[in-house]
Amino acid sequence: MSVSCGLECVLCLGCSRWAWKRLTYVGAYDSETWPPAAAEDVEPIPRACRAVLAVYEEDLANPRYAPTGGYRMDPSEVVKRVPYDQIPDGCCPPYLIYVDRQHKEVILAVRGLNLIRESDYKVLLDNRLGQQMFDGGFVHHGLLQAATWLLNHEGDTLRDLLCKLGPEYKLVFAGHSLGSGIAALMTIIVVNHRNEFGGIPRNQIRCYAIAPARCMSLNLAVKYADVIYSVILQANTFIPEKRKLRDPRRLYAPGRMYHIVERKFCRCGRYPPVVRTAIPIQGRFEHIVLSCSATSDHGIIWIEREAQKALDLLKDTEPKTPPTQQKMDRKQSLEQEHKAALEKVVSLNIPHAVAATEEFIGAPSTAPSEGQQVATSGGGSKSSGRANWDQLVEKLFTKTESGNLVLKKDINIDS
Repeated sequence: MSVSCGLECVLCLGCSRWAWKRLTYVGAYDSETWPPAAAEDVEPIPRACRAVLAVYEEDLANPRYAPTGGYRMDPSEVVKRVPYDQIPDGCCPPYLIYVDRQHKEVILAVRGLNLIRESDYKVLLDNRLGQQMFDGGFVHHGLLQAATWLLNHEGDTLRDLLCKLGPEYKLVFAGHSLGSGIAALMTIIVVNHRNEFGGIPRNQIRCYAIAPARCMSLNLAVKYADVIYSVILQANTFIPEKRKLRDPRRLYAPGRMYHIVERKFCRCGRYPPVVRTAIPIQGRFEHIVLSCSATSDHGIIWIEREAQKALDLLKDTEPKTPPTQQKMDRKQSLEQEHKAALEKVVSLNIPHAVAATEEFIGAPSTAPSEGQQVATSGGGSKSSGRANWDQLVEKLFTKTESGNLVLKKDINIDS
């Protein structure tokens, strides 16, 4: 009798401990050791959110869903807006191409998952664990197909805009939820084929993945952390188990993380938001967080609102005109952090991880590489013809010495 009572007490204590840890875990814990982000790093995030929100509008001059303060976008600079009825079923969500002349950016924004559109689910569910190996890692098959389709249809438009506007313009991809995975994979493709965009430098390509989809393996998420930025509001999901780190097929949120925190444990209401940033290796938002605000935390409207609040607070507390040396130090610290993350991935024996190189740590190219000469108005560049992105993407598929694609069954997974 005493033994059974003792076992019941142990079981009750164990269950109580598990329930306490599960029910009291808040999203703020995921990034509590991360350093705060600077205002100049946060400043593009609300803009990217507004660009994605603009995809939902039929007429940006007469908006129906304008965020607080408006879109702050010039409707005349919308180059193209493509709704569902102009996209073949299951190829890609609606998107928008916009030229931001104030900040010298060419933006391609992709909207998030539409819960009542079967075509979006076709993209989302077109994947199996380890189905698609790409650029030395694994990616979501359906999102990669959507990214390739989008580049096939809009790659020429983006290239022509960049050539017309000049070399000082950046190429920015932005997406929310489902669209964030498409934007992130487009970024990887473009970074590896910059010659198709007039030899644009790597440090002039950016992606903002808002409420990001898990779309790439850990080695790729860290490798492209200098060009892909994931934005997360409060709660999301996290699973830092050793076995999952060792499984190269497991997909993660991409790139550098920007975590917006505005709620605390056992505190009611929202607090002034703060933004923390890092390139985490062990613990990339994999814990399951139980939250009554999970839906709003994923919503693009809330993320834009809280990101703008955080930016306004940072601008009020930071010097109005930061010294040039301070900006240089900040840039160097970001590059060093990326280099350290690449080295840590290698030291942890993460499958397919690559060592840090000058290109990966954000160093600007001193000269375009072979085939990456900047397009000129006279003769054009090597890539002046229409690019076949299906063929270009195939070059990034991992192949054996005989030239066959590496398939799931060929990958050795540590148990």
